[in-house]
Amino acid sequence: MDSLAATALPGLWDRLAGTQPDPDLWVVLATLAAALAVVVPHPVWRISRNAITIAHEGGHGLIALLTGRQLTGIRLHSDTSGLTVSRGKPHGLGMILTAAAGYTAPSLLGLGGAALLAAGRITLLLWVATALLVAMLVMIRNAYGVLTVLLAGGAFLLVSWLAGSQVQAAFAYAVVWFLLFGGVRPPFELQAKRSRGGAGDSDADQLSRLTHVPAGLWLFLFHAVSLCSLIGGGRWLLEG
Repeated sequence: MDSLAATALPGLWDRLAGTQPDPDLWVVLATLAAALAVVVPHPVWRISRNAITIAHEGGHGLIALLTGRQLTGIRLHSDTSGLTVSRGKPHGLGMILTAAAGYTAPSLLGLGGAALLAAGRITLLLWVATALLVAMLVMIRNAYGVLTVLLAGGAFLLVSWLAGSQVQAAFAYAVVWFLLFGGVRPPFELQAKRSRGGAGDSDADQLSRLTHVPAGLWLFLFHAVSLCSLIGGGRWLLEG
């Protein structure tokens, strides 16, 4: 048993730390088109947006922990809304960063994923994503949330362990394209709701109350992060 572990662990480390060949350009373009196909049409987006909500609420939760707040739970709902609850000072830098993390998280995760793919770290990306989903699962506090995170984590785990290198590459590129494109749409949706007088308790409005900076400027920040991430991450993926 010890000799088996001694053989398996270095092999696993080699898989994680090693690089994998870039897919053909047609694969990169096909995954780009697939991502657009699940982000642009509204009927499909109503379903695929659940994955963006996972990243959104996960961003809140991760930054809450990193800034010293106590994360008490995350809830994901079938209407693609979500709620992350943390304890700590109701003001200050930690609260501001936590509130700002939601709308920026999908795009920044996509940008980080694009950097890994540009470096040929396909397997590492899949394992990091799986680990983040497993960690998030511990904090989910409702059945629908558990189901969606289990399905997402299961997909990453199956592809990581059972799929060939080409399938892994296509899956990884599709996920990153989806995060980059999917991160752009929610700020526009929030802007549309606010123009109709809705979403009065949105992240942008909470940030406005915390910082006394107009909510519109925070919304501009969300737009800037998502669009810059798409441009930068897209260049990395296409040039990789």
